[in-house]
Amino acid sequence: MSAVTHGFDRPFHGAARPARISEARKSQLKRIAFSALTLLSMGSVLTALIALKTAIYVWRLHA
Repeated sequence: MSAVTHGFDRPFHGAARPARISEARKSQLKRIAFSALTLLSMGSVLTALIALKTAIYVWRLHA
């Protein structure tokens, strides 16, 4: 049922059921999420270093 036509005073039927994810699967998903976050952080640091090096090169080129 759509959220637009469903009354907001009544909960969805699927919201009351418990989660079916096992603890082992949950810990595996956490490890994957943390490693993805680490990879994205390292990528952003590498991008910042490349931008800084490029800015220094361009600044010295025009000096």
